[in-house]
Amino acid sequence: MSGITYVRGDATVPSVKGVTIVAHVCNDIGGWGKGFVLALSRRWPEPEAAYRAWHRDRASNDFALGAVQLVQVERYAWVANMIGQRGTRTGSKGVPVRYEAIDTALTRLADHAAGLGACVHMPRIGCGLAGGKWSRVEPLITERLVERGIPVTVYDHGD
Repeated sequence: MSGITYVRGDATVPSVKGVTIVAHVCNDIGGWGKGFVLALSRRWPEPEAAYRAWHRDRASNDFALGAVQLVQVERYAWVANMIGQRGTRTGSKGVPVRYEAIDTALTRLADHAAGLGACVHMPRIGCGLAGGKWSRVEPLITERLVERGIPVTVYDHGD
């Protein structure tokens, strides 16, 4: 038992009351245009605009693997842009996912969620275009979020 709730549906439409954070993994090269971010951008323009500005101004901010950018999209809803993938393509260095960066980002996300009294909603982060394995990501979520008492719901997109 991981303590994570699994549901079918759309992670951009959390089915709970209260403060929510929709968390997802971004790459470290400023690319936004494939995968889960398309659903995010259809629902809210702010996360993409904030991510692009964060990347553009990276010389003077914390934009790097493991960083988290929290973007308020509604009165009680936030999106966490988490940098957990190196580039966007599988190549000689393997798949883009970086488990250490996701671990660091989840630790930071837990601090934000605890401070806001929020629950966290996400797709299977790092496992789509980033090429990660859920068997490696799930324990990080359990350790960093669930064990701190932060409710987590993971969404598998319904067809």
